[in-house]
Amino acid sequence: MENIDSPTAAILLFIASSAAFVLSKRRTRRQPSLTSSINIYKTLILPIFIDKVCASTPVLEQRLKIVPLAKGEVLELGIGSGLNLPHYNSGTVTKVVGVDPDDYLWKRSAKRRLMCRIPVERIGLSGENIPLPDQIFDSAVVTYSLCTIPDAVKALKEVKRLLKPEGKLYFLEHGKAPEKNIVKWQRRIEPYSKIA
Repeated sequence: MENIDSPTAAILLFIASSAAFVLSKRRTRRQPSLTSSINIYKTLILPIFIDKVCASTPVLEQRLKIVPLAKGEVLELGIGSGLNLPHYNSGTVTKVVGVDPDDYLWKRSAKRRLMCRIPVERIGLSGENIPLPDQIFDSAVVTYSLCTIPDAVKALKEVKRLLKPEGKLYFLEHGKAPEKNIVKWQRRIEPYSKIA
């Protein structure tokens, strides 16, 4: 999957993030067999798919424009499997505190954390209520994660609260594609992402 082109990566990222968004919002009662199937998809299949898409060359090229800019103590919202860890500058970053509720993805990040020369900690929660004091981080990094957070606006307000007054937010997300052909595909698959 690492050799896919930019339009394909954009479509795959949109599909994966749409499914993640819908599953993060789901609060319905279902039959146990259907619920367990959705849980397997949500906890095993989707994270691996998202990890592969987010590790693709076109996405990596965008990540490389943002992550190395972080400095000091860094809050990373949605650390997931640690795809950003190799791209932090160990000369300017002193610590990374990742926020992510997914234990499975945290386990998948073990190799990247071991290879990282910067101390990495995790808070196993979603980003809306982070139990830390105000204004303690120099930088915050959010890459392709807001679609998985049930209340993204509240999470961004938490990031603002946790950043020092001179702190900076480094933000990389996906949205409507600039290419008309990709927008057509985004519109076609959007209804299906709502049934996941």
